[in-house]
Amino acid sequence: MSDALAPIKFGTDGWRAIIAREFTFANLERVAQAYADYLATTQKESLVVVGYDRRFLSEQFAQRAAEVMVGNGFRIALFQEAAPTPLISWAVKELRASGGIVLTASHNAPDFNGFKIKAPWGGSAAPETTAAVEILVDANPARRSAISSDGRELLEPAIKSYREQLASYIDLDRLRGSQQTIVVDPMHGSGGRWVESLLAGGALKVETIRGDRDPLFGGVNPEPIDSNLGPLKKRVVEAKALVGLATDGDADRVGAVNEMGDTMTMHDVVPLVLLHLARNRKMTGGIVRTFSQSVLLGRIAAAHNLKIYETPIGFKYIADLMLKEDILIGAEESGGIGVKGHIPERDGLLNSLLFLEAIIAAGKTPSEMLRELHQEFGEFHFGRRDLHIEVELGMNLVKSLASQPPSEFAGRKVKDVQTIDGVKLVFEDESWLLFRQSGTEPVLRIYSEATSINQVNLLLDEAEKVAHAGH
Repeated sequence: MSDALAPIKFGTDGWRAIIAREFTFANLERVAQAYADYLATTQKESLVVVGYDRRFLSEQFAQRAAEVMVGNGFRIALFQEAAPTPLISWAVKELRASGGIVLTASHNAPDFNGFKIKAPWGGSAAPETTAAVEILVDANPARRSAISSDGRELLEPAIKSYREQLASYIDLDRLRGSQQTIVVDPMHGSGGRWVESLLAGGALKVETIRGDRDPLFGGVNPEPIDSNLGPLKKRVVEAKALVGLATDGDADRVGAVNEMGDTMTMHDVVPLVLLHLARNRKMTGGIVRTFSQSVLLGRIAAAHNLKIYETPIGFKYIADLMLKEDILIGAEESGGIGVKGHIPERDGLLNSLLFLEAIIAAGKTPSEMLRELHQEFGEFHFGRRDLHIEVELGMNLVKSLASQPPSEFAGRKVKDVQTIDGVKLVFEDESWLLFRQSGTEPVLRIYSEATSINQVNLLLDEAEKVAHAGH
């Protein structure tokens, strides 16, 4: 569908669509106009920050969105090159802007682009905001004006203060002093050489791979999960590195590879970061886990007398809690982590550095740290599979499982059925299996956490059979 009136639907984090099909300049103007109409009724400030990632046409799409904002009487601060989404979010807060626009499809396939809205506090717009913007699509025809001032001079201090924020949050001197090698993989996305530049100048050897722009991301989706991290896994082993650190297409998510070249899931990384914050840094506050995050977070919370919250999948739910409550860490399975003392936003750069800090503070390898975690809190492993199934078929399967859940699955008794976001079957040993249709693409995701890799794969195999039988 390429006509100018393609339906606009905001998903888990923004509006995303296929470039030149639904994601056209005409449709982008409709969305930007709706956002301008929303801001005109809700914000006193007149400045909007506009940034973009390294995808195909992102800079041109950003220019067009900026022209619509100018046409509606807003001043703009337009980034002059691709930037990490957390930096753009930081700039929104630092400049006290009405809000921000990021042209990015984050971790989605290379043929997608997207429109993310950033709220004045420097995080993802709340679901109420995106719903309100969606309603305003086509309320008014798009108004565009030529840009007389792109506000680039406003962004220089914000970029400088973001770098200072990362440097003050992390003990960079300690990291730089380590006699280790690490490999950084921005997956051709807008993380670029940020991590390397922050760690430069000491004994620590930092090597960046896939650091240059490639709108096709080397032929994989720029999501830092096992199937996409082949080059990082290989290079970590070759370089005898302590760890490999990856960020996604717009650098708000993090991924990791241990010293043996094995991908670490967020069910490994997040509990280790949490323990570092609670034990080494003596920090306190609540823990937010999204519906597909680890059982271990609940166990660590109980051991440290910290409150735990559970939300649907989507970082906007974590950000909402971070604004309202004293939250130490909020995390989702897909690599988005927010931490106390920073903006309520995923930040793949900060979290890469924070995980490295946890490893160096422990004085152990990542695999040793994980082994000790399992000894103390119980052994759990995680797996996820993405099945390419049309949205309607995936939704129907999830509805069917919710209305008629099985009492037994893969030979195991189902103890509980939870429907916060998708359908989760919980078994007697706290292992679980989740079916969830993606909010941003035609993908049915199945997730499992269980006490062994074999159990994870057995549950996922059976879930795949059920999904394929259902359509």
